[in-house]
Amino acid sequence: MVFQDFDLISERRKAERKQKLKKRIIIGVISTVVLAGLIAAAVFVLTKTEEEEHKGHKKPPSAPPVKAISRGQKMVKMMCNSTDYKTKCEESLGKAVKSDPKLDQPKDLLEVAIKTAEEELNKAFDKIKAMKFESEKDKGAFEDCNKLIDDAKEELGFSLSEVDKNELKKLVNRTDDLSNWLSAVMSYHETCVDGFPDGKLKTDIEKTFKDSKEYVSNALAIMSDVTSLLSAFQSATASTARHLLADKNSSPADALGNDGLPNWMSQEQRRELKAADDKPTPNVTVAKDGSGQFKTISEALKVIPEKYQGRYVVYVKEGVYEETVTVTKKMVNLTLYGDGSQKSIITGSKNFVDGVRTFQTATFVVLGEGFLGKAIGIRNTAGPEKHQAVAARVQADHAVFVNSRFEGYQDTLYAQTHRQYYRSCVISGTVDFIFGDAAAVFQNCIMVLRKPMDNQQNIVTAQGRIDKRETTGLILQNCEIKPDDNLDKNKIKSYLGRPWKEYSRTIVMESQIGDVIHPDGWLPWEGDFALKTLFYGEFNNTGPGASTSKRVKWPGYKVLTKDEAKEFTVGNFIGGTWIIGSVPVQLAFSN
Repeated sequence: MVFQDFDLISERRKAERKQKLKKRIIIGVISTVVLAGLIAAAVFVLTKTEEEEHKGHKKPPSAPPVKAISRGQKMVKMMCNSTDYKTKCEESLGKAVKSDPKLDQPKDLLEVAIKTAEEELNKAFDKIKAMKFESEKDKGAFEDCNKLIDDAKEELGFSLSEVDKNELKKLVNRTDDLSNWLSAVMSYHETCVDGFPDGKLKTDIEKTFKDSKEYVSNALAIMSDVTSLLSAFQSATASTARHLLADKNSSPADALGNDGLPNWMSQEQRRELKAADDKPTPNVTVAKDGSGQFKTISEALKVIPEKYQGRYVVYVKEGVYEETVTVTKKMVNLTLYGDGSQKSIITGSKNFVDGVRTFQTATFVVLGEGFLGKAIGIRNTAGPEKHQAVAARVQADHAVFVNSRFEGYQDTLYAQTHRQYYRSCVISGTVDFIFGDAAAVFQNCIMVLRKPMDNQQNIVTAQGRIDKRETTGLILQNCEIKPDDNLDKNKIKSYLGRPWKEYSRTIVMESQIGDVIHPDGWLPWEGDFALKTLFYGEFNNTGPGASTSKRVKWPGYKVLTKDEAKEFTVGNFIGGTWIIGSVPVQLAFSN
């Protein structure tokens, strides 16, 4: 009887599997048809537009017949239409289509655009390597540039690989990564140039990179178009997919379990996430007093296995560690936690005035993806008179800091590139003390304005977006902005931010802003630079410094509506479900 029941169950399961397979096939067919229809419609519109243009002009009797435009050529025109460097786009993509007429799909042209950007970057850097670097400053800047361009090449390679191996409809799950990588490539170009002292050499390098930057910009624009196409495709099929498969996880905010955490997380990850103060079992312990395996953090990092599976944990006992620490690219998924941000402290004092390039002044550098810093303090004690002196430089993607402190003066925290999340942290400084071109969100953090030099002004942020399609920006949500006890707020003016680069983007929302902030709120960089192209927004802030009635009247500044501000919540802006091992993250507005 038991076996008979089992057979019935097995048959029923087989039937259920067949039914599920049938549903998946139906969805696949519908998806393919809808996507093909969208592409065909776009090409049809372009063709009709061209026909209408021809109708308005009578062809001379002796004129030869108009040569038919291929599907690939039409697609090139459509995909290049929204780029900023249209001629470059049409020439490069048109050349590829002419040599291979089969390149007539958006995915094909996106791949060509990225490949062209990669080729142009290689050509540009070959020219730069042939230049003469005579002074020590120039040689050092070239050394930094060399590393940055290697990073750019690597991330263009990631992008090409993803586009090459995925069908168009599958790229919908990779568009955030692609935009993230291409945005970083733009930033690496700019950081390379910024490292050189002003003069002819710097100007020559900037000119050499011009074509390369423009081709990357075009690739970003085409990526944006493809994303729009995929979004339209996804919207067209979403209701059908939900009906057939009862899919309840269509967005990051929806993909949560009853405990408020992402459904895909393992039980181990969920336990760690729900307990912010938990101390995971360390692989190694660092203790300055000799009670651990290592006395310095750098020594502990050297023993991390090259191919370690899972999350490697380094525990740093209470103490002040005077060392420069680098989490290399090979140190993926590293957790570094201490006994508290004012107990386990990493400190240094490298600075620009003493001859160290800003890029190299950081006490703590994070390059390895998936880093989690917890209950640690990071300092640069150079002081305001030493100008640029970075405490932490974070270049890693999917980097998280929780319950940590970043102490410095000018340029305290360099949120350089990629997606970053800071929760319940304290960041203190003076001039541009949170800067960079990352997509970084700060939640429940405290920004402390310190005493600068007498001739300086305090600025909380200086965001460095150089292209309007970069998916980067600095987001302050539910934070507190306040003065240090030693700051004379009547003598020193303080501002929320200023535009380091042309398309600088910073949003301050649901935050407590003290009266330390000047009523203007924001400060120009120089003259009217970037005032029309930047994007600065405020939403639902409180406190004596939150009034927007006397804010700057720049074209790029805006008091946001709730719908506009939603775009900058963790779930929407950095796809926050990747955040693990920290306090529960607020993905969207609470109500």
